[in-house]
Amino acid sequence: MPAQITLTTDAPAPLPGIYSQAVRAGNYVYCSGSVGMTADGKMVEGTVQDRTRQIIQNLEAVLKASGMTLGNVVKANIFLSKLSQDFSTFNEVWTELMPEPKPARTCIGVAELPAGGTDVEIEFVAYDG
Repeated sequence: MPAQITLTTDAPAPLPGIYSQAVRAGNYVYCSGSVGMTADGKMVEGTVQDRTRQIIQNLEAVLKASGMTLGNVVKANIFLSKLSQDFSTFNEVWTELMPEPKPARTCIGVAELPAGGTDVEIEFVAYDG
């Protein structure tokens, strides 16, 4: 079965010709990194927690379009531009919104993220086997 591209209008559109919102390969869905933008492309103002909520909402929409839910997420990669400052507050939202059992996770401090100076980006891998 060839890989299938996921595209939903319920999450920010990918940059044309650069990447897909997600790719389904067999029982896996690989979601591209998402930042705290609304579906119409506006960056959420406020705190890292506000943007984290939006990101998880975006990724949930992409997963739904792929036939999965947050409960299917097996791996998450998180990128924070202010790791020491935002790690604890990020985790408050993460703990609230991500179902049990929590996925495997990596959280990386980075110097800079794309998309207009966002401070957080998340990518998911989901499995439905």
